[in-house]
Amino acid sequence: MKPNISFVAALRSVLAAIALIACGTSAHAAEQPLRVGASPGPFSDFLQEAAKLANAQGFPVQVTEFTEPTQINEATQAGDIDVSNFQHVPYMQRQNESRKYDIVSIKPSFVAPAGVYSARYKSIAEIPAGAKIGIPNDPANEARALVLLQREGLITLRDPQSLTAGVADIVENPRRLDILLLDEVQLPRVLTDLGAGVVTLNKGVLAGLNPKTALALEDKTSQWAIVWSARADRKDDPRIRRFIEIFESDAIKTLILTRFNGTVIPAW
Repeated sequence: MKPNISFVAALRSVLAAIALIACGTSAHAAEQPLRVGASPGPFSDFLQEAAKLANAQGFPVQVTEFTEPTQINEATQAGDIDVSNFQHVPYMQRQNESRKYDIVSIKPSFVAPAGVYSARYKSIAEIPAGAKIGIPNDPANEARALVLLQREGLITLRDPQSLTAGVADIVENPRRLDILLLDEVQLPRVLTDLGAGVVTLNKGVLAGLNPKTALALEDKTSQWAIVWSARADRKDDPRIRRFIEIFESDAIKTLILTRFNGTVIPAW
């Protein structure tokens, strides 16, 4: 029996149309930019510069700034962005636990050292007994501040290596310091009312603090390095790997070292 010529022609037309749609969909997907989440400030500037390098190579990258850190992980979990570069692992873990996210660390990016700053004293040794010490009130950075105060000999924690320590975990406080939990954005502004305060670098720089005047700074061994993070099912996206390679170029490293004169430490 001979095939119906009109039927065969119609079938070929349908298959051709499906092929065109499939090709168009693939091309459209390939053209979608890698969506990168960032917090406002100088660290976002690094990502923007890396995005310019990527776009110049024909690799579309879009950096979006979020005013609140929690919004970045929310957007990551929802699939509205592909990767972020703004948080350290302890913060990410707490977000996962409290909000049931499935976000993972890909690799460290750089260390933005937290520091002990004072408007009254010029060294850790000068901080007197009973002085008020301000530290961030969010749990992740509370632990970070306490570990730094311990490193400087001001306190001792129940678990010296704890990434989740709180004020209640202080077992020795020889100078009877009054440790206050304060909003980290406000902390730099109230240093004149404190003996000292522990301020993260991004908040400090935005507030006009000079890391070189800190009484103490974290170093490259900090467990609070900023990491690349993504939803678990997207962590192996080759576009993310490609953008990280562009970010880890000599051009971006030079920009970071020049911008912060060595106080931000690249992790590669």
